[in-house]
Amino acid sequence: MSQDWVLRGERVVTDTGVRPAAVVVRDGKVAALVGPKDVPTGLPVTDVGQKVIMPGVVDSHAHINEPGRTEWEGFETATRAAAAGGITTVVDMPLNSIPATTSREALAQKAAAAERHCAIDYGFWGGVIPGNAGELDAMIDAGVAGFKCFLIQSGVDEFPHVTREDLERAMPILARRGVPLIVHAELTASEEPPKGDTRTYRSYLASRPRKWEDDAIHMMVELCRKHRGPVHIVHLSSSDALGEIASAKKEGLPFTVETCPHYLTFDAEHIPDGATWFKCAPPIRESENREKLWAGLARGDIDMVVSDHSPCTPALKHLEHGDFGRAWGGIASLQFSLPAVWTGMRERGQGLEQLVRWMCHAPARLTGLTGVKGSLTPGADADLLVFDPDASFTPDASGVLHRHKLTPYAGRALVGVVEHTWVRGQKVHTRGEPPPAPTGRWIRRPSTARRVE
Repeated sequence: MSQDWVLRGERVVTDTGVRPAAVVVRDGKVAALVGPKDVPTGLPVTDVGQKVIMPGVVDSHAHINEPGRTEWEGFETATRAAAAGGITTVVDMPLNSIPATTSREALAQKAAAAERHCAIDYGFWGGVIPGNAGELDAMIDAGVAGFKCFLIQSGVDEFPHVTREDLERAMPILARRGVPLIVHAELTASEEPPKGDTRTYRSYLASRPRKWEDDAIHMMVELCRKHRGPVHIVHLSSSDALGEIASAKKEGLPFTVETCPHYLTFDAEHIPDGATWFKCAPPIRESENREKLWAGLARGDIDMVVSDHSPCTPALKHLEHGDFGRAWGGIASLQFSLPAVWTGMRERGQGLEQLVRWMCHAPARLTGLTGVKGSLTPGADADLLVFDPDASFTPDASGVLHRHKLTPYAGRALVGVVEHTWVRGQKVHTRGEPPPAPTGRWIRRPSTARRVE
């Protein structure tokens, strides 16, 4: 296909609604959004009829684990799976790679590992850990999207959790620079392992109560109010925190929240004993909690849905024992996030505009990429999907493109099939065909080039 071309359809998800339209692509950008009969002459046209044309998904929460733990995933396999799932930009977490992305030098190593290995565009989060406040400005200057911290043990020694005192040192720097602090929000004075029969999911669920999340979010609202820099809560699972979140937003604090497909899809009542591939932190909670998360999304208390793709080797899930106490926590999901969310949305009568708002617009805004990614706005990168919102499929191991095939979505019927994916106007995925050579680029946070004094 030539560099300049047109993608046309009857259902195009624009910023003003779903309507017939044509997307004009020039030099890898969205040049114009025009009526279906107003296509410039001389350009090749791909017409998809009733299939949906939408912006590529921006996934601001994925653990790709390279360098250092590439046997868990890696840039090549993660981004190929992401492209098949309609994700055109992924932002990699500062753990569980070795070294963790907590210094300018470590960021350079991460960027070198990703270069020429990514099917889609990508960015990086830095990390806030005890004692690295002096590294934050340098990482911002280099283009990180913002910074991740844990308020509880992260699970890996390279990324220790922070105290409130650590945050009091780091948050003024981030507020001055206008970049977000994203927070694993669980807080407790005593982290105890599951008790009793640790093959049962209820033993694991009881070991990480909602109160841990609620207390952490309360502390982060206080710190956000004090320092006035953007704070973002990752992977919310406790619906009990929604009231405090809503109050913070009503107050006008720069406070945002995400949840994840697994919290919106699964429920604790139906996780079998020994099924450690469902283990994640915070845990998947009860069905009534899941429905309250959906309601929080609909109200705007929760801003976005992102994957929290966090795979590991099957051995670390201790499948032979089914022990939730010993198993690594993390859900493999990049390839299935979009259809999983869309499946739940259809069941609840929600539409394509909300899907794009939650999975494209809001994550782009969090990462400083509004107008660059996640939209069909003229001037944005031509990151495009052809999506069949009515087709169904059931994932199985043969079709999983992650490095490892273990995922809780295997065997679960999903609705919504990504047929084609383009990044900057270049085809990176066609269903059923081999992927092209990687062409992804590091997309730095644009606003970090200047200091806010």
